[in-house]
Amino acid sequence: MKSLRLVMASAPWVLLLAAGPSFAAEEVEQAPTSVSDIVVTAERGRDVLARVPLSLTVTDGALLRDLGVRDIKDLQLTTPGLLTASSSNQTFTTARIRGVGTVGDNPGVESAVGVMVDGVYRPRNGVALGDLGEVERIEVLKGPQPTLFGKNASAGIINVVTAVPSFDPSLNLEATLGEHGTKGGSIGLNGPLVGDQLAGRLYVATRQRDGLYSVRTGEGPRTATDDQNENYDTIRGQLLWTPRDTVSARLSADYTARDERCCVGVQVLTGPTAPILAVLSPDGGVMATPDPDARIAYSNRDTNTRIHDRGGSLHVDADLGWARLASVTAYRDWRGVISQDWDFSSADIAYRPDDGSWSNRFRTLSQEFRLSGETARFDWNAGLFLADEKLSRRDSILYGRDYEEYVGRLLTRSAGNPLGQADGVSQLTGLPFGTNFIEGEGQWDAYAQRAKSAALFGQIDYRLTDAVTLSGGLRAAHEKKTMTADYRNTDGGEACSAALARGVSNAMLCLPWSNPAFNTLRQSESLTDEGVTGMVRAEWQVSDQVRLYGGWSRGRKNGGFNLDRGQTNLVPDASRAFPSERVDAFEVGSKAVLLDDTLLLSVAAFRQTYEDFQLNTFLGTTFLVRSIPEVRAKGAEVDAIWHPVEGLSVQGGVTYAQTEYGDDPIAGLPLLAGKRMSFAPLWSGALSGTYERNVWSDLTGRVTLGAKYSSAYNTGSDLDPIKVQPAHWRVDGRITVTRDEAWSVEVWGRNLFDATYRQVAFGAPFQTGTLGAFLGEPRTVGVTLRLAR
Repeated sequence: MKSLRLVMASAPWVLLLAAGPSFAAEEVEQAPTSVSDIVVTAERGRDVLARVPLSLTVTDGALLRDLGVRDIKDLQLTTPGLLTASSSNQTFTTARIRGVGTVGDNPGVESAVGVMVDGVYRPRNGVALGDLGEVERIEVLKGPQPTLFGKNASAGIINVVTAVPSFDPSLNLEATLGEHGTKGGSIGLNGPLVGDQLAGRLYVATRQRDGLYSVRTGEGPRTATDDQNENYDTIRGQLLWTPRDTVSARLSADYTARDERCCVGVQVLTGPTAPILAVLSPDGGVMATPDPDARIAYSNRDTNTRIHDRGGSLHVDADLGWARLASVTAYRDWRGVISQDWDFSSADIAYRPDDGSWSNRFRTLSQEFRLSGETARFDWNAGLFLADEKLSRRDSILYGRDYEEYVGRLLTRSAGNPLGQADGVSQLTGLPFGTNFIEGEGQWDAYAQRAKSAALFGQIDYRLTDAVTLSGGLRAAHEKKTMTADYRNTDGGEACSAALARGVSNAMLCLPWSNPAFNTLRQSESLTDEGVTGMVRAEWQVSDQVRLYGGWSRGRKNGGFNLDRGQTNLVPDASRAFPSERVDAFEVGSKAVLLDDTLLLSVAAFRQTYEDFQLNTFLGTTFLVRSIPEVRAKGAEVDAIWHPVEGLSVQGGVTYAQTEYGDDPIAGLPLLAGKRMSFAPLWSGALSGTYERNVWSDLTGRVTLGAKYSSAYNTGSDLDPIKVQPAHWRVDGRITVTRDEAWSVEVWGRNLFDATYRQVAFGAPFQTGTLGAFLGEPRTVGVTLRLAR
């Protein structure tokens, strides 16, 4: 391991000394003047979108700014086929492309949609959630990306490219006010520091917003009466050094701190356990008659979320004369300390405390080398990727003061004889009532996982003729994961032990967090995951305007460990491991530049078949991965960028994706076989447009609208029909008045038609028949002022 760190630390500096005399340093992206000039880095090198033989959507920085896109969750507004959703915490945010993705509540499961920020792989989608700062563009690559990008990109890649320092000085100030207590601002500084060799860029932002839910807290101890607020600060700095024409080095560092409350859910359906909750809580425990539009939640415990995300990277590019060499060295440290009202009611049944005993931390050190070149007939790209990821997870579920009585009433359905007691003693356990499940006792677990990864990759494009190009690529990856789990029941699981000693076997008395079989149990496992992925593709330049392509690729996502308690017949599962996921994908498509270079039209058809698909599902008490033998995704996509007249630009697209489970029955999940997957709308579409024109003297007006449509889809991993989110639209917009780009006043709105839609619907724990949901944001309007010089 020491040698790996030495290579990572020393190699970029060696590159600075190795360059020959003909390469220009990194350049700041310039806005394209026509659709055929739109630049992307979808294949790890600069190319124009019209020539890239992949299905992808690219959104430039101007449109991202006008639509208020600050993180990957907002990005779905501009991208058909992309769906992002958060569940019980914002850190559990996942992205899905063409209906394929990974539920994020189990941190042992890696994301099927990879996220790259300036070439640095982020280990989970939720870890990548945050203010991205000054963004040049975001590219969403659809389908498996098996060769050139990071790892685990079995469903696609979100590739974020931020603005690099330039030698043109600039100052940008922004201040924002809006509904729901929205306020914030940012400062951006850019310019030369030392002559024409050293430039810097600095971005600092702060954002606040009141909660989007009203919370009824019962008898507490929670005091906050709102939830899903926003409160974070972020800083990002970059230095660009160009010691010679053949070399550039960019050093970046960033830090974000969040201190927020999230997430409560609203009742969509209230089940027969509601009368028991009403006995235990002065405000009824849950809403007796559900009204999701009211955004009223019930939670007597805190839902605080504290995140610290920091990291740095060093990018070095050098021209060796015969090839271009690039190095990316990065370190990321992300920690989320979170708390939860586990039962989603204002009765005090169970909770995760706000003391760090429910937390996740990722520390990742990565190094990538890429070597690329071209000749008259060949373009080639090869490299080495190394990573060392340490994951620390703590998990606790503690009994609230009402846990014992609630369980007793569930078991006996009695208002007068909780827990089946006689003379103050439980008939099930023989223990005095009040000592079976003591407030503040329960589960206290710790997991430590380490993953060491290495991959060799390469891709070559051979121009068979001036019109025909053949491509092929391979990636050979090796990863070793080790995991240690330490389980503890702070009360020793006494109630379960006492019941079993009396010959009483009742699953509710011996749920995973109260099962004494876990107490002081320690499990250690390791797995080695090796595999080769790759692609083959053919391209045909039919004419100067039209290009056709078709190909096959094989991708994979690494196996891992369930970092949660799992038991069968009260016996802890002997293994936490689940296998890797594989996918074979076929795609054909075309890119056409039409109407005098004003329209770029992309069309693709695809078929993807997954083996051992990693379905992370909530089993009523825990989140565990089930390996699904087969998942199939097939469909078609259309994307377009159109500049019909001066001042007007339109982009959008439509995705049809039939993403289904295989026909084989799946034990414990009877509704899945042959059915469309959750979070997989059959149709989705996005349309954005900006119109700009002079309105008076030196004043310019600009109107931007963005709309996203999704047909109906199920939001539950068990496909319970009641968890379906009906078809819905979301529309955002902005009106801007600006003077020579020196200042602007912008009036904006998010979710302009105030559509109420579910991100995720869930069966409320311990509440048979009660359905809750985490909702999308309501309508918010506000104003932004910008100054630039």
